[in-house]
Amino acid sequence: MKLVECVPNFSEGRDAEKVGMIVDAIRSVSGVKILDTEMDSSHNRSVVTFTCSPEIAVEAAFRGIRRASELIDMNTHTGEHPRFGASDVIPFIPVTDVTLKECVNLAVELGERVGKELGIPVFLYGEAARIEWRKGLENIRSKNFQFEQIRESIKDEKYAPDFGPKEVGKAGASIIGARDFLIAFNVNLRTQDMETGKKIAKALRSKDGGLTFVKALAFFLEDKKCVQVSMNLTNFKKTPIHRAYELVKMEAASYGVDVMESELIGLIPMDAMADALRFYMRMHAFSTAQVFEKKVWE
Repeated sequence: MKLVECVPNFSEGRDAEKVGMIVDAIRSVSGVKILDTEMDSSHNRSVVTFTCSPEIAVEAAFRGIRRASELIDMNTHTGEHPRFGASDVIPFIPVTDVTLKECVNLAVELGERVGKELGIPVFLYGEAARIEWRKGLENIRSKNFQFEQIRESIKDEKYAPDFGPKEVGKAGASIIGARDFLIAFNVNLRTQDMETGKKIAKALRSKDGGLTFVKALAFFLEDKKCVQVSMNLTNFKKTPIHRAYELVKMEAASYGVDVMESELIGLIPMDAMADALRFYMRMHAFSTAQVFEKKVWE
């Protein structure tokens, strides 16, 4: 059975009613299965995970983007996380019997439709990127190129969208693409010193000489009064989650800082959890075939 995953990120993490309406819009497409919805008030952001057949994936994502554009006004939005638009980033991920190329085609189809029908500027990223520098999400949604800046920058040819107008309304712009599975993993530290958090994030980041397949930023969480190191692990098989966690602990310790807690945003593959279990429990012979639920539902 062909199955694709879509993980749209919406710039609303404080109003559960609004998020519920966006999720309902996605769910209104018959055959869509909502797997998870995560809301974060500090980041003012929600991450929705759904799966379906490729034939209905674009329609489901489009309905969510359309509803978000009606409910979210980026002119009044505030939050810790970098953001580009009401429907901030929308990736398609292959699950079963679907290729990454097929996911690229879905991203292009969705991007074209969002630009044309909703009048929202769309930037293609990841494997769907048509411009090399736009492959990395962090290159598009950078510190100096977010909602506030894009209203002027989009007029520059360098920042011209792949689809849609060269002007930004209250829904901002959207970044749509295709990629492999990604783990969003955060570690909260017992400190309020953002400089320490930034140094730790830099030590983790692949582009700064840290761990391969790791992207990291530091944020201050007002509700918890602590610094968070927020990571995206783009290849958990080559850089497992426990390796990233242990490096955060080691770097934090060098500044006399302890780890308070860690959290996952969205879902994680069973194989990634098995890797962590083998590391921390020294269960080298452990296999996912030993997981009860997996055997039941195979």
